[in-house]
Amino acid sequence: MGKVLVLNASYEPLNITSWRRAVVLLLKGKAEQLEHNGQLIYTDFPLPSVIRLRQYIRVPYKEIPLTRRNILERDRHTCQYCNYRGEQLTLDHVIPRSRGGGDTWENLVAACVRCNVKKGNRTPKEANMTLRCPPRRPYSSLHFELVKHTKGNLNHEWRKYVIGI
Repeated sequence: MGKVLVLNASYEPLNITSWRRAVVLLLKGKAEQLEHNGQLIYTDFPLPSVIRLRQYIRVPYKEIPLTRRNILERDRHTCQYCNYRGEQLTLDHVIPRSRGGGDTWENLVAACVRCNVKKGNRTPKEANMTLRCPPRRPYSSLHFELVKHTKGNLNHEWRKYVIGI
């Protein structure tokens, strides 16, 4: 079976849960089913893929740690200069450390070894290299999970409820 996107009462993505937990929320009347993928649990009970809570849940803001793994995830394991996809990626400082560039979401990007060496101790403009997307702080840790769970044709019903995937 699959994962289920849980929306707050305001239709904001809240989390991803198991289909079993989603069914319990539906049976208890705490959520309503918005989407299903066509599979049936019982003859008249479709397996939910998106549910919405009936009551609003206040969620505290949670800072996402700046780690190599999170930078690669944000950049979808793709070199931000040449679009190479793969495992042989490094992290590049857009503004080199020697020029005051820090370890921040806005200054770190995924880069293949070839592009990182080519850019060297220069800015992308000086190296005549263009960034595919300007680096920025991700929305939330949930956003990372949503990107993972919607790759390819997986959970396509979720796309209309989530911005930026």
